[in-house]
Amino acid sequence: MSEEFLSQEEIDALLGGGEEKEESKPEVVPFDFSQVEHIKKGGVPGLELLIERWVKIYREDVRRLVPQVGMVSKESVYITRFNNFLAKIPMPASYTIVSMKPFKENFLFVLDSRLVFVVISVMFGGPAKPFKIEGREFTKLEMRIIQDIVKIALEDFEQVWKEVYPITVEMKSIELNPALARIVSGNEKVIVVECSMDIEGYEAPFFFCFPYGMFMPIKDLIFSESLFAEKDPVWIRHLGEKLLKTNLRVWLELTRKKFSVKEVLSWKEGDKLQLDVSKGDLLKLYVEESPKFYAKLGKVKDRYAALVYDFINGEGDGGRGEESGGAGQGVGGGSQSSAGGSSRERS
Repeated sequence: MSEEFLSQEEIDALLGGGEEKEESKPEVVPFDFSQVEHIKKGGVPGLELLIERWVKIYREDVRRLVPQVGMVSKESVYITRFNNFLAKIPMPASYTIVSMKPFKENFLFVLDSRLVFVVISVMFGGPAKPFKIEGREFTKLEMRIIQDIVKIALEDFEQVWKEVYPITVEMKSIELNPALARIVSGNEKVIVVECSMDIEGYEAPFFFCFPYGMFMPIKDLIFSESLFAEKDPVWIRHLGEKLLKTNLRVWLELTRKKFSVKEVLSWKEGDKLQLDVSKGDLLKLYVEESPKFYAKLGKVKDRYAALVYDFINGEGDGGRGEESGGAGQGVGGGSQSSAGGSSRERS
């Protein structure tokens, strides 16, 4: 039987004298935490309160266009990457780019195609049921309906915002290609508000998408949980004190007369106009542009003055009421206090 001998390489390997091949070390790659998909539920309480108010108003207004709408609801508010938000919207969809002055950034109002097609179906007598959506663009008729839905939504959105902060909302454009609706770069964070519209039992989604940094100038307001809470009583008292110190223009109307254009053109310096007013007549005392009191014309220390006689009631027609024919007509003997002021003739 032939003897088997080990080769030199095998002997070296057994004795440990051979050269060992160094294992390649894995390359260390820096970890970019900014690339991690981070979804944060809620966290924008002020914005959520605004949206909750908005859906109540929008629900009623959109019913004028689509009576079959049963409910409009806020589903969720979360923070995510812009690319991830776009990826979840099925095509086709409408992306309305909206400016919100005085903020620099624009935001998106996105209508899901399921919502658009169901709205169009019920408006023309069809069922409110989901159906297969082919990869086609919206027709001109569908785009017109989209514009109407968006217009109502933005008008109500501006109305709600003005209760807490002065803004002006303007629709810039409606895009069908998401590549043309990039309000921020794909990796930037956005605040997404997902809402739904119930149409005869079928719920379809739509979205607001705001750049995360859009509301930084008013972060104390938009991240506040007491956006519509009652004001501080100390602040209310301070406001009342300031209001009571506000200066008002008070003037007395002596009479009113009508003249033709010919008569006015014939006036010259030195002409006298006869005013049909006597010392005992009740005249109207105006505060700014509103008549508030009946008064009598008199004098205090050689200066003209108005004696407040009574309040003017019934300002439904602008507060002018009926003309008083003389002293005591239609008024009672109210509290009489002398109010010095300038008189102005009207003709």
